[in-house]
Amino acid sequence: MISTRLLVSASAVALCLAASGARADAVLAGAVAASDGAPLGGVSVSAKAEGSSISWSVFTDDGGAYYFPALPAGKYKVWTNALGFEQATGETSVEAATARQDFKLAAITDKEALWKQLPGEEMLAALPGDTQADANIKRIFRNNCTGCHTANYLLQNRFDETGWSHIIDLMKKIPGTGVYSDKLKANALIEFNQKELAAYLARVRGPGESEAKPRVRPPVSGEAARAVFKQYDLPQNPDAGIGLPAITNDGSDWSNGAPSKQGGLVHDAWLDLRGDLWFTCNNPNRLVSIGHVNGKTGEVSFVKVTARNGLAATSHGMSRDKNGILWFDINPGRRSLGRLDPRTGDLKIFATPASMSPLGGAVTVDVDGKGKIWASAPDGALRFDPETEKFTEFKSVNFKTPGGEGATYGAAGDRDGNGWWAQMPTDTIGKGDMATLKASEVPLPEVPDVKAAQTPEAMKVYAAYDQLSFNHPLPWQQGPRRMGADKNGDVLWVGDSWGGSLARVDTRTNETSIVPLPDPFSQQPYHIAVDSAHNAWGNLWSADEIYRYNPSTKDWTFFELPRRGTEVRFISLDETGGQLKVVTPLYRTSQISVMTVRSEADMAAAKEAAK
Repeated sequence: MISTRLLVSASAVALCLAASGARADAVLAGAVAASDGAPLGGVSVSAKAEGSSISWSVFTDDGGAYYFPALPAGKYKVWTNALGFEQATGETSVEAATARQDFKLAAITDKEALWKQLPGEEMLAALPGDTQADANIKRIFRNNCTGCHTANYLLQNRFDETGWSHIIDLMKKIPGTGVYSDKLKANALIEFNQKELAAYLARVRGPGESEAKPRVRPPVSGEAARAVFKQYDLPQNPDAGIGLPAITNDGSDWSNGAPSKQGGLVHDAWLDLRGDLWFTCNNPNRLVSIGHVNGKTGEVSFVKVTARNGLAATSHGMSRDKNGILWFDINPGRRSLGRLDPRTGDLKIFATPASMSPLGGAVTVDVDGKGKIWASAPDGALRFDPETEKFTEFKSVNFKTPGGEGATYGAAGDRDGNGWWAQMPTDTIGKGDMATLKASEVPLPEVPDVKAAQTPEAMKVYAAYDQLSFNHPLPWQQGPRRMGADKNGDVLWVGDSWGGSLARVDTRTNETSIVPLPDPFSQQPYHIAVDSAHNAWGNLWSADEIYRYNPSTKDWTFFELPRRGTEVRFISLDETGGQLKVVTPLYRTSQISVMTVRSEADMAAAKEAAK
């Protein structure tokens, strides 16, 4: 165990200006309409005070009107984005009790400009798939080219067939780690489909007329239109080599398309019990192991743990226990479990014994119903007891397979104190039973009808395929990623990225069922968190959306993020204070977003205040 005491207020590097300390007593309101005067409902409107790192976003109602919650006084930049329309911006001074900013939006007439506005799932949906050959290659693209990147980052640019083939040459030598190596054997699955894939992509994103058929997502409505997003800008990674203090494309102007993740810091994030935010950083740098954001001012500071190489130790998964203690994966040289008390700055690091695996895989950290900590290991999962400071190890039943290794992706602890982990490459869910100290596994069913549609030649290649990894699945795989256990029930929810579904596992009986998302091909779930009412919340990492699934009514509610190209990989929930807050780190645009939903009474009060 490594123990140190880091007082964030004393040792941190402050990189953002504090927002205005003026009274939050002014209401900003207005209306959004098309150039012909027709009201535009369900479109996002955002506002950011001069000198602040915090922006706010709301949505227009059916009549095109919008109402912000009370904002601090100051000068604000206000902007609005709507699919099919050019962005409009304005400036207003929020000083008196109310301020108003109206917009009229001009329709986009350029097809390419409209395409770049699209979120990732709409680009995927636009790809041709009417023939069996197109449907197969479309799935190959979705499964193998959106494992590390959101689809709208890949498809926003055009290349001819030769250009796409060069890109595929690069990608087929990038394993699940995401790091290119010319020494690696080319991925057989991508190589087999390379010619057809390059030709297909040239048809949809080549120099000629595109065969893609874009659709426009319906406007936000109902409960989702009452959402309020508070977004905190994060500084640029100082070691990214870009030489700029901030991200230049922060997703606020949809016409700029999806940004590169180069320079980003945030991966996972949680609110502490005081309302401040903490985040992990898995990008190499000299300063940031864990980041802290003041929830009121937006001021950013850093906690550094020095790794063996002299850089800041990188971190990944994060969770919070009932006492407000933050637990996370950190790598000072051997991936370990970190513990941070936000109230005191006390930080401790716990490494597993040499006889056990370290933390590893795509590490997720979770707190079970007994207060014990679960984390991913490369070949299973680890349980840590905060009282005894001892680890218990569970190994995957079938880790090395003829097709590759069943490396762990997500991990979770259920309310009974048992652990679960997802083996993404092999479509299995591992279980660690604390009563018997034995591991078992729950297999997931194949995505239906996909295997039968493959050609005999393809099946020969797939039968001999021995390179299964995080991001190179066979076409019919579910791809279980990060998961969430209901701490008030007996259900484990798993996000299946390739299946476009949620796997529902009964934690007592292991009975498993698949719940498809409304658009299983284009909607790719990533991480799941469960609230106290048993609702499963998740992020659609390629769609700039988060969702809530109500298992009692089987209803889906989708909340649109106001930024474009966010590539959210994590979601956490805070229910302290009686209001649910949904936290999503915006991985590619380098912000942290906190969403709340106003009630009908809140909206009525805002309308009245705006008068």
